[in-house]
Amino acid sequence: MDILNPKDVAAELNGWTGGDDFITKVFKFTDFAEAFGFMARIAIIADKMDHHPEWFNVYNRVDITLTTHDAGGVTEKDVTLAKAMEQAAA
Repeated sequence: MDILNPKDVAAELNGWTGGDDFITKVFKFTDFAEAFGFMARIAIIADKMDHHPEWFNVYNRVDITLTTHDAGGVTEKDVTLAKAMEQAAA
């Protein structure tokens, strides 16, 4: 698995920020139900990918961090999951 530069990856994704070995974004929704529905949709996708986000939810906000732990950084798996999140949040 190739390690990608998180800052380069984030620059190609809407609203994402790159850290040392991760990308992150805060998604905001109209209410808790919408945020939870987003998380449920992503949980199914992530489980099929066997690639799970680090996330934190309070009310209408979902904070997400993506990294591929076994590779030690950001990989194409993170890019794919981030794009799925963007679609699910639209």
